[in-house]
Formats: sequence, C-alpha cells, structure tokens
Amino acid sequence: MKYKELGNSGIQVSEIAFGGVEIGMPYGLSMQGAHEPMQEQDAIKLLHSALDKGINFFDTARLYGRSEEIMGDAFMGMRSRVILASKCRHLRLPDGSLPASNVLKAIVRESIRESLKALKTDYIDVFLLHYADAEILNTEVLYEVFEEIVNSGLIRVPGISVYEPAETALALNKGFWKVIQLPFNLMDQRQSAYFEKAKAAGVAIVARSVLMRGLLTDKSFQLHPALKDVQDHIHLFKDLFIDGRDSLPALAMQFVASHEAVSSVLIGIDKQSYLEEALCYFRDRYLTSSELDRARQLSFPDQEFLNLAKWDKNGWL
Repeated sequence: MKYKELGNSGIQVSEIAFGGVEIGMPYGLSMQGAHEPMQEQDAIKLLHSALDKGINFFDTARLYGRSEEIMGDAFMGMRSRVILASKCRHLRLPDGSLPASNVLKAIVRESIRESLKALKTDYIDVFLLHYADAEILNTEVLYEVFEEIVNSGLIRVPGISVYEPAETALALNKGFWKVIQLPFNLMDQRQSAYFEKAKAAGVAIVARSVLMRGLLTDKSFQLHPALKDVQDHIHLFKDLFIDGRDSLPALAMQFVASHEAVSSVLIGIDKQSYLEEALCYFRDRYLTSSELDRARQLSFPDQEFLNLAKWDKNGWL
C-alpha cells in the first residue's frame, strides 16, 4: 500500500480510502435495486481486513445510515491506527433555503457531537461540509463555527464535499478548506482543471465517484433512455485495456490514481472480493503519460451532464 500526505496537513493516508456508505445503508446505481446494508459483524470483519491490508483512511458521514456506529465499534481500541473522515448533516431546510446563522452553527455543533459519539472517539481527523455549494461556501458563519471546532481539538482538518468545478474553484479561493472531496472519473474529468492549484496551496484532493456508482464496472446495466449516450460512450475506454488492466474498474481506479494531486481514491467497498480486487488494481502499474492523454481525449463530450445527483432527482437511476 502506498501512502501520501493529505495536502499539507502532515497526515499520511493510504492511497485507497474506504468508502463507508455501503456498510451503513442501501446504495447503488439503481436505488430501487440497491441491496440492503451488510450485517454489522460482516461489516466489522471487512473493516478489520481493510486495515490489516494497509488501508488506514476511512470515510463516512452522519447521513450514511449506521456507517459511523459500525466504524466506531470496529475501531475501538485501535483509534491511533486509523484516519477517520466524516461529514456533517445537510444544512438546507426542506424548502432548499439555509436557516439563520445561529441555527447553522447549532447544526454543525450538534452534528460533530453526534459523529464523535457514534465513532466512539474524542476527535475526527477530517470533518467535511456535505454538499457545499456556492451559497454555503459564501456563508461566513460556517467558517466561524469550523474554526471554533478546529481550535477546540474536535477536528484536525476542515474540509468540504462538492459536486461542481466552480465550487472547487471558490473553495480554493477562500483559502480555508484543507481537504476537498470531489467527483472525478474517466467520464467526468472537469475537476482536474484545479488540481495543480490545489497542490500548490497544500489542499488535499480526495476523489470519489471513481466508478460512478458502479457504471464504470463490467456489470451490465439497462439504463434510462436519457442515459443511452452515456452507456454507449463507456465502451470506448476498452481502447486502453492492456494485460493486467483489462477491466473497467482497473482502468478507472488507475486513471484517478495516476494524478499526483489526488491524495486518496475513495472506493465504496462492501465485499471482501471488492477489497481484494481494489488492492490488486493499486499494485499494478498506473497509466503512462500517453495513456493518460488518450484517456483525457475519451472523456464524455458533455461532462456537465454527468451529475448523478441530478439523475436521481430526474428519476433516471
């Protein structure tokens, strides 16, 4: 297992980050067909196996079902061996608006208290705003409360989870957030425009949606007709298959890991076989400069269309 510094935080994290959503709640490309979460003992066994095999970076969130509680049970007595990242509750009201400043502060404070209790720890290494859009990133009171919880020792590093490249650009301009978790994959490569700026600023990039919820795998999906162009385009990446990298998951993970600015590649894992496969992919050689150039040429023509959250809202998943 390779380890990289998380930006300029001084924290060393494994190149693979264990995505904890699937151990806590149903999740998948089609939510109607998503499986039930793992049994707790099976999930704990999987977490221990990942740790034993060198993964030390574990990602969860307040909204991932029982994921935090399961990680808390799994890592009791071994807190010093793991780097934990979690995310606060969503900040928006049901009508989409943001609450008053005092309520926002209360949400963040209560969320960190809940996460600490669930994770059975007195600090969280990386605590992120969940779905930090432009309005949220421009809300100054959030900087005040995050500064407060950093200074209190409850978190080591403040971060954000974003969807759009413009949000990454805004976050970097703010100069406060030390970790940015963002979607980046073979199909949607827009975020890479800010990788060098992040690296120069000492801001860690943690890449998620590497497999697009399973779309960039060798599974067969019958997608909504609105996604036909997406489904057809994926087959083009087979041009980059070689010996030892002859599957979409291998190519997808190695493509992301080939970017020096990416500190860790976040992978959802809910089976021992998936863990073993990921470990194999990260042991093999990564993409050469010419292969990277070809992969960049093959990105989806309309990358702004590739927003899985919007697909969910449109009923396409």
